[in-house]
Amino acid sequence: MSIIREFLRHPMRTGAIASSSPQLAVAMTVGLGVENARSVAELGPGTGVFTEALLRRLARDASFTAVEINSRLARGLRSRFPTLHVAEDSAEHLATYATTPVDVVVSGLPWTAMSAVYQDKALAAVTAALSPEGRFTTFAYVHTAWTPPARRFARLLRSRFAVVERTRVVWQNLPPAYVYRAALPVRKEQDRCGQSAAAAS
Repeated sequence: MSIIREFLRHPMRTGAIASSSPQLAVAMTVGLGVENARSVAELGPGTGVFTEALLRRLARDASFTAVEINSRLARGLRSRFPTLHVAEDSAEHLATYATTPVDVVVSGLPWTAMSAVYQDKALAAVTAALSPEGRFTTFAYVHTAWTPPARRFARLLRSRFAVVERTRVVWQNLPPAYVYRAALPVRKEQDRCGQSAAAAS
């Protein structure tokens, strides 16, 4: 499956012109406690670079749900990882598939391509799904760091988590990127209501 082809088909949904590098996959998955997690979710797995790294670390009895909105990429993931549960849906509906508290959420979503409303909805879904001690990781491209959507997302992330860290730049990626690592989700009352409604539907 060509990520470039999917970017040309759906640039706002795909957000990347090349698959993430192994170096970025390591930065995205180390230090999250994936090895001890009972439940892990991945948003926007794309071609499965982070998925593969997560599966190498995941305990055998842990649950793993991938949510991918692009139907072609979802089919590719099912073919590449036959035992993986791939939900073809948008990130805001995470609670529909993660019915128990999630310990780790890894995201490859194109946050800077999203509207403010959808950024908020997607991140609210993450914090609502996470356990109280849950961890979240995502990445951003260096060249977009000072754009309004990127700065808006950084502020939103810090409003949604008690702890937010940013790694050094991973230069061995196209384009170069850095990783956000966040912990201790801050939930809002409307998030809890939305999660309950989604789980009941």
